[in-house]
Amino acid sequence: MVVALKKSDLYSSLWRSCDELRGGMDASQYKDYILTLLFVKYVTDKAKSDPSSLIDVPAGGSFDDMVALKGDKEIGDKINKIIGRLAEANGLEKVIDLADFNDEEKLGKGKEMQDRLSKLVTIFADLDFRGSRAEGDDLLGDAYEYLMRHFATESGKSKGQFYTPAEVSRVLAKVVGIGAGTRQDHTVYDPTCGSGSLLLKVADEAPRGLTIYGQEKDNATWALAQMNMILHGYEDRDIRKGDTITSPQFTQGARLQTFDFAVANPPFSIKSWSNGLENDYGRFEFGRPPEKNGDYAFLLHILKSLKSNGKAAVILPHGVLFRGHAEANIRKELLRRGYIKGIIGLPANLFYGTGIPACIIVLDKENAQARTGVFMIDASKGFMKDGNKNRLRSQDIHKIVDVFNKQTEIERYSRMVPLHEIADPKNDYNLNIPRYIDSSEPEDIQDLHAHMHGGIPDRDLDALNGYWEAFPSLRATIFKPNRSGYSDLAVGVAEVQQTILDSDEFQKFATGVRGQVDDWFAAHRPVLQALNRDTVPKDLIARIGDDLLARFKSTPLLDEYDVYEQLMTYWHGVMHDDVFLVMNDGWCEAAKPRKTIEDKERKLSETPDLVIGSGRSATKYKMDLIPPALVVARYFADEQSKVDALHAATEEASRAVEEYVEEHVVEDGLLAEAMDDGKISKPLASTRLKVARHEGADAEEIKALQYLVKLYNDEAVARKAAKEAQAALDFATLKKYGDLTEPEIKQLVLDDKWHVEIVTRVAGNVDSLTSALVGRIRHLGERYAQRVSDLRHLTESFERKVAGHLSRMGLESL
Repeated sequence: MVVALKKSDLYSSLWRSCDELRGGMDASQYKDYILTLLFVKYVTDKAKSDPSSLIDVPAGGSFDDMVALKGDKEIGDKINKIIGRLAEANGLEKVIDLADFNDEEKLGKGKEMQDRLSKLVTIFADLDFRGSRAEGDDLLGDAYEYLMRHFATESGKSKGQFYTPAEVSRVLAKVVGIGAGTRQDHTVYDPTCGSGSLLLKVADEAPRGLTIYGQEKDNATWALAQMNMILHGYEDRDIRKGDTITSPQFTQGARLQTFDFAVANPPFSIKSWSNGLENDYGRFEFGRPPEKNGDYAFLLHILKSLKSNGKAAVILPHGVLFRGHAEANIRKELLRRGYIKGIIGLPANLFYGTGIPACIIVLDKENAQARTGVFMIDASKGFMKDGNKNRLRSQDIHKIVDVFNKQTEIERYSRMVPLHEIADPKNDYNLNIPRYIDSSEPEDIQDLHAHMHGGIPDRDLDALNGYWEAFPSLRATIFKPNRSGYSDLAVGVAEVQQTILDSDEFQKFATGVRGQVDDWFAAHRPVLQALNRDTVPKDLIARIGDDLLARFKSTPLLDEYDVYEQLMTYWHGVMHDDVFLVMNDGWCEAAKPRKTIEDKERKLSETPDLVIGSGRSATKYKMDLIPPALVVARYFADEQSKVDALHAATEEASRAVEEYVEEHVVEDGLLAEAMDDGKISKPLASTRLKVARHEGADAEEIKALQYLVKLYNDEAVARKAAKEAQAALDFATLKKYGDLTEPEIKQLVLDDKWHVEIVTRVAGNVDSLTSALVGRIRHLGERYAQRVSDLRHLTESFERKVAGHLSRMGLESL
């Protein structure tokens, strides 16, 4: 049995299962156990399917040997020995054997440890990583990434620095200059590599691969990095241990080894950076960083580690851009020599070790002396909330990378700042981004003349010029001239929205947007319907996503990155899982219903999509690829209409009961005698009717009870008819899944599911535009609806009314 079929389900189930067994252990410690088991499971699976695997799995050193230990009283000690054999066979001592699986303080004593480890082994035993990367999708790498992110989130402020968020890593990888032209012998270096996630994201940008070097100070994190590299196929990496500043491991005599590329997310503003420093390897030729702040120590180390044409991207706190004294002198020297190519300001609260905002400094030694400016981006406003952290969205990543690599200037977002402006005495080499890019929204100015004399200022309407260019006649439809520089609404405030929606220009615009999405989807439909095991999902989404972005680049009003985000959100939430299923199982197999997973041991329970039967005999089904609603809409529309009508009749019958009861259960009402605790049910009504007849009760009460029983009977008949029709429809729907041909399955998934959903999502962007325009017009209309003179007359009227009331009360003297 597999834990879950869809990737997203697999990851979340894996996390829930692992977290369930964590107990009181801190996540920063627990991750060492989980990731070690994940590693052993992966290399065991790979050795089975790949005889040329560089990792040797010896007898008594495999995950299968761990599975055989389930329920063993000595499971902890024996797991340690299994890992020890695997480590010894591959020279991985002190790498994969750091977690002690026999630690009673962390894992419990006796039966508690036995049960906990047995359950953990069971969780991983159900996963199958054989050939995951050969299928074009890195299942293992994605699972590892998912777990790392969750462990970083749970590890707290001081212990989450082993992981750089994948979204930020992708930005660094794409702006540092690595791409299709990068050779395998090109080198990339991370002097503070943590668990290696940043290096791996950089390596992903090089189609032919490249050579990886890294250094990490913390022993456990260094071990994570070693495992991470092997898990991702980089067995030939060179990750060394030690403090990068005081004991750099990559040296050539008295000099530092140099690399083509470097990326880093160093610890922010570390105070003890110089403790034990003996040899600076010429790193501080532009000045020595302050003793209590190591930000520039890392930046200068990276600069010195670059070849003469080398490039780097480094994450640092904003303080490096504007702090004075020693740091100001270093910054000045770097700028004068042209080493700083660009600066990207990021949103606050992206990182796990700190909530402060950071920036990316891009260094480039190539043609540095000819550099005449620094390209700056203020990307601080582009993010989404994710729990207690912020995350870059797909559109934020793409926009940053596009704008930086093309050096595109966008108002309030990006700008090429000339060096002479930075060097000007008023700036004095201060690189604080707000000095050069004002990202604040224009102030919404109140117009006193309009408040005095009425009318909406044309200046405010001119600010909506993008709308008037897209809909040329709309402004004249909604507004009419008042006097020079001012206009009035030509329609009521409440009619603005419908006036816009009814305009031919708006309808043409909305239809055109849909047409653009239709054309885009049609262009890529052949590729999508040809999905197979050789498909590479990240290449597929990159290709179709970039094309969607390009098609909407010239569309007025719509931000092409907003449109792109609609696709990417759907991709991450649904479409990627669908592609994964089709790649692994084929269209027909992936479309088959399966029974839901009910695993009490792991507390896993899936919500069914379709239930056939009722009670204990009910069979629950999950339709991973094609939701039942799509099958019903295409093949059983008439039957669904009849079911809907029966459900509506049931609701109407229930409403008739409620209304009749509510009318007659009042005190002294005709049904008051039949109430029990303020309620009256069908059994109570039937019982009371018998008693009333026997006692010769009031004829009106008997008549009321008879009618109520009839209403209850009508409701029961309606409910039964609806239930039977729904059951018949559900059964027919389930049967239809077995009759679907591959072309029909593709039509349901490609056209009815993916295409329709993406069109709907992009149409939502158009709706948002409309709402924004309507909201602004209403706001302006209401703001200047009453002149000061109108308010004065109204005030005088109120004053006269109050005086009249006081007079009638004999209080004139007050």
